[in-house]
Amino acid sequence: MKLKTGDKVVVIAGKDKGKEGTITKTLKDLNKVVVEGVNVAKKHVKPNGQQAGSIVEVEMPIHASNVMVVDPKTKKGTRVGHNINKDGKKVRVSKKSNSNLD
Repeated sequence: MKLKTGDKVVVIAGKDKGKEGTITKTLKDLNKVVVEGVNVAKKHVKPNGQQAGSIVEVEMPIHASNVMVVDPKTKKGTRVGHNINKDGKKVRVSKKSNSNLD
């Protein structure tokens, strides 16, 4: 998966198509990501000793193929590639503008 926590992404498919947000969590084994403000579901929480029962809105994971990283220059979705920089380190770059994403 070429996505990291903290990346700004745009949703390209599903009920939240077009929404933008940052990745708060990645689930590599399931190839899913949790995006801030996207795929929000209501969860019923049982009462315990300190709190009363309530309905809480929770961000659920979506598949990584349904999001694209936002290009820092064009502010649109782009694919992610890799290049080797001068120090010999592998860095992520935008395919549209060839700008650094890390």
